[in-house]
Amino acid sequence: MTPEDAGDRPRATGLDVDWQAAGRWAGRLASPGPTPSRAELQVLVQDLHATASRARPLAVRASRLGQALDGAGNTDLEPELLVLDRAGWARGAAQAIEAMTTPPGPAPEARRVTQAPATAQAAGLLGLLAGRVIGQFDPFGGPGAGGRLMLVAPNVLRTERALAADPADFRLWVCVHEQTHALQMAAAPWLAEHLRTAVTALLQDLAGTSTAQDLVSAVGRGLRALRAGREDVEALSLLDLALDERHREQVEAVTAVMALLEGHADVTMDAIGVRAVPSVRRLRARMEARRRNAGGTDRWLRRLLGLDGKYAQYREGAAFVRAVRRAGGRDALEAVWSGPEALPTPAELADPRAWVRRVHG
Repeated sequence: MTPEDAGDRPRATGLDVDWQAAGRWAGRLASPGPTPSRAELQVLVQDLHATASRARPLAVRASRLGQALDGAGNTDLEPELLVLDRAGWARGAAQAIEAMTTPPGPAPEARRVTQAPATAQAAGLLGLLAGRVIGQFDPFGGPGAGGRLMLVAPNVLRTERALAADPADFRLWVCVHEQTHALQMAAAPWLAEHLRTAVTALLQDLAGTSTAQDLVSAVGRGLRALRAGREDVEALSLLDLALDERHREQVEAVTAVMALLEGHADVTMDAIGVRAVPSVRRLRARMEARRRNAGGTDRWLRRLLGLDGKYAQYREGAAFVRAVRRAGGRDALEAVWSGPEALPTPAELADPRAWVRRVHG
């Protein structure tokens, strides 16, 4: 249930984190979560595999990405599917972050990591997130060009129980979201590298600055407070720190793209309709309530990682997708997958008609 660790040598990243070590440590820190019997676990894993496969054609239809997939020649490009435990996700996520934050090309010469605290803080964060992430699409992983889709079995089980959700409906709903992300990257083969270039540039600019050190320190203080049983600890996000105007523009540009991707996936989740997921409206209402009512550790994580902003992205990105289709027609959004120049700017995300005017004339 866990991906193989990739290689033995650490690679340097913008924040000087040994991601392989962070993933291993996080796997040891993560609690196992719900522990069904071996037979129940086997059924769960088999069901998640089957559900992810069933979600694929539903996501193609509901996302309206068929034309873009045809244009890219990637109609049959599918991700590797992994159903993981929490430790497996932590290792896989660390690999994904390393791939996202490391420029392409030969790996730098092996060396000792000079910022062990950053690696330890990254491990602590991944250990906490391992108990919360339900699914993730990694465009850089997997044996082929399709990336890999990771589903975290104990978290699927935990969340569907917390929502009192119908298991079949919830699992299909989640899988449609993650398959939509896989389809987005297949429809726009340039997109993953565009994001990696933007993120790498930002991290390289921040490396060694007081902003990077402040963020590492803030994470350390928060993790120590949580281990001590305090849940009222304040958290700083990257944008709270001393970013200059150029850095803020870089962050906001990446955020606008992520808002588009998350909003489009959320719209797709709900567009599959009650025939496929009879309880889809109830699921949406309960998930939104869960996001609003997070407390303690979850609230700290959301603040630190900018997840409050991420949930706002879901809403803003979904509103952008719907507004573009209303203003320009049901296929108007297709142009966004054509190249980096067609991506919405932060200003256009808030003004979808401006994007329609620029892209469609």
